[in-house]
Amino acid sequence: MKVALGTLKDKGDDLVAFLEPRVGTKPSLSGAEIDIEDGEVKEGVKPRQVKTYIKRFLYMNKVRNKYRVFVSGKELTIQEIELGEKEEEEEKKKAEAKPVEAPAEEEKPKEPEAPAKEAEAEEPKAEKPKKAAARKPRAKKKTEEEA
Repeated sequence: MKVALGTLKDKGDDLVAFLEPRVGTKPSLSGAEIDIEDGEVKEGVKPRQVKTYIKRFLYMNKVRNKYRVFVSGKELTIQEIELGEKEEEEEKKKAEAKPVEAPAEEEKPKEPEAPAKEAEAEEPKAEKPKKAAARKPRAKKKTEEEA
């Protein structure tokens, strides 16, 4: 089984380490390809399952939306998705918006804490047990005599 890494060459070592316990053998990395020997693979591990493992690896590294994984026979290909101009602009806006939002939330003024005496005076209200919803009566079947 072969896995063509494409532009994901730099994370090849990490992917090999990720796949090793799942596949049952240590895959060999050579350039932009990972080779997994079919005879040493755990029983029942198929190329489609290896595809799922690779997708999980991409998700954990937060690059899942930038790559696609294709299976053809015993060959898997990891291909980078080429975004259009509009999609690239949207991603840049999202990337810029996220860091700006976080500090804004932290800068909100905090409410002054209530004195300890007032907190002791108020007792928490006991929660009432929830009741089951009332059932609606079923419609009675009409008999031939009534119709």
